[in-house]
Amino acid sequence: MGKYFGTDGFRGEAGVTLTSEHAYKIGRFLGWYYAKGGHHRVRAVIGKDTRRSSYMFEYAIVAGLTASGADAYMLHVTTTPSVSYAVSGDEFDFGVMISASHNPFNDNGIKLVNRRGEKMDDATIEKIELYLDGNLAALGVSTPDLPFAKGEELGEIVDYAAGRNRYIGYLISLSRYSFKPYHVGLDCANGSAWMIAKSVFEALGAKVSLINASPDGLNINRNAGSTHIGVLSRHVQENNLDIGFAFDGDADRCIAVDEHGNVVNGDHILFILANVLKQNGELTNNTVVTTIMSNMGLYRALKAAGIDYAQTTVGDRYVWENMAETGNCLGGEQSGHIIMSKYATTGDGILTAIKIMEAVISSKLPLSKLAEPVKMLPQVLKNVRVADKTAVRNNTAVQEAVRRAGEKLNGNGRVLLRESGTEPLIRVMAEAETEAICERTVDEIIAVIRAEGLEKA
Repeated sequence: MGKYFGTDGFRGEAGVTLTSEHAYKIGRFLGWYYAKGGHHRVRAVIGKDTRRSSYMFEYAIVAGLTASGADAYMLHVTTTPSVSYAVSGDEFDFGVMISASHNPFNDNGIKLVNRRGEKMDDATIEKIELYLDGNLAALGVSTPDLPFAKGEELGEIVDYAAGRNRYIGYLISLSRYSFKPYHVGLDCANGSAWMIAKSVFEALGAKVSLINASPDGLNINRNAGSTHIGVLSRHVQENNLDIGFAFDGDADRCIAVDEHGNVVNGDHILFILANVLKQNGELTNNTVVTTIMSNMGLYRALKAAGIDYAQTTVGDRYVWENMAETGNCLGGEQSGHIIMSKYATTGDGILTAIKIMEAVISSKLPLSKLAEPVKMLPQVLKNVRVADKTAVRNNTAVQEAVRRAGEKLNGNGRVLLRESGTEPLIRVMAEAETEAICERTVDEIIAVIRAEGLEKA
């Protein structure tokens, strides 16, 4: 991770950590960089979510792109996976998505994808950061700033709503079944999915019950969507729906709710989809890619089903990297980022929902039965604010506390110490047969961190 960009783009409080000047400069750099040494007109596709600040950042990025001679194709309000789809399908040089995903409205972010629809490589991100810091010499530029395009070289702005419509058509084409008998609840988080999800599910024949689909620029993710799943759970129960799906602000996540209102998280979803792929002879390497945050309940269920798994560090970026390297076709996170490489290069909440519906319809079983084999172990995670995350990781007493805790669990749980990627926090997580054991285990490790003087007041 760099100074500005983390594992999922440049994210921060709009107008404070992430400003319109940052957005303009990112556009300026990308327009110049992709044209450098080339003989073609640079084409970029841009999407945004429903935050009030997304419009400000959109205009700033587009101003930078066109000032450097790149053409900007505007998808307007759309999902992150639709940007990836448009880039790879319509041969753009790169794509930009303006969104802070599941964060509250006052945050925003800039996500960048390459011509294959994958997250942009670290080498290019490092160059962007050099430009943001004004280090043009390191970029081989001897002038005070990057050159401006002029005359016919200036970029143009193109309304590209047709690209969003093409993506909707693609999603509809992926289902082998009609959803006509099903009454489906959709929680759109007042975000990017607010029009797209309804259009897709109604086109597939479902009766749709829509909630949190009235964005006002300030209510994205507010008591809504995949991070506030209780809202959809109650909606499904109160309206006797067959199934429900909740998305986050940019719709790259999906968390489901079964017919009883029970939560079906990303681990459940990975198990369900892995079983379908295995039964169809399509589960490459007989392996599912997970992260270190996946629950032991998933691993036990996969083992019982004769399915192997791989583990990566936290972040859908790392899940995709493993899939790209190994050919594994299914991976994801407990948070609902699910990647199916046959259909997409990134997590896609609406696509995930479609594939869950296919599993329900083909099996003739309700979602509760499909998820039943995954018995989730209780997890407790607590954050400790520290002055030096590396010092905590390298502290002998802390390491010994983690080791002892693992021994006590004796294979019936686990302990995880993880650094936050964006804050001065150490995350202490325990997973065990009961919540009381989890609490005690986490508190014992935190007590050692404090006794060693590593906690920051």
